[in-house]
Amino acid sequence: MDYDQNVSTLGYGQAGAVTRNKVLRNTYMLTALSLIPMAIGAVVGANMSFAFIAGSPTLFFIGFMVVTYGLMFAIQANRNSGVGVALMLAFTAVLGIMMGPLLQHVLKQADGGMIVAFCALGTAGVFGGMAAIGTAIKTPLNGLAKFLSVGGIVLLVCMIAGVFLNIPAFSLAISAAFILFSSLMILWQLNNIVTNGETNYISATLTLVISIYNIFVSLLSIFGGGNRN
Repeated sequence: MDYDQNVSTLGYGQAGAVTRNKVLRNTYMLTALSLIPMAIGAVVGANMSFAFIAGSPTLFFIGFMVVTYGLMFAIQANRNSGVGVALMLAFTAVLGIMMGPLLQHVLKQADGGMIVAFCALGTAGVFGGMAAIGTAIKTPLNGLAKFLSVGGIVLLVCMIAGVFLNIPAFSLAISAAFILFSSLMILWQLNNIVTNGETNYISATLTLVISIYNIFVSLLSIFGGGNRN
């Protein structure tokens, strides 16, 4: 009886490990795939005219928030089908295009290309480091999850306030906070997969993609002077 129970337990554990590894593998693959339309969108955005933003920056910000959050909700609603993957690719393309004004500002500088490359490498380094730590920890990070829930709300409020206040030092602080917050989100999300808290790779990818975007844009804002305009 004890032998049968042990075999049954082992089989369940093996099945759980297979599922976990599949979710983790698919998450990494979809994240990598999603960066392609984001990069294409960034190239398109860097060559677009955003003159209309100067006339109504607040309206542009509201429109950006409506589109991005709408796509996020649509992705979550379709996270169990191929439609979710297609929406994810569309979402990352939109994020890439929205980088346009910041990329144009940075690339106008003499060392703009170097700054963009440095920020891209920095983002990759942060992701790699947080991924390694998150997957190495085999216990759920419940305390971190609570901290991130509160921190996300605080950051959203600060970001909205920053649009209206337009204070360079405040914007710089928000960018730094976004880097820390997004880094911890990567760590938590991947840990959530290895501890079987997250079983949907599309939902997991959405968190990772947003975090990567926030880190890259925040680094661009800090080192490219995007907070001083």
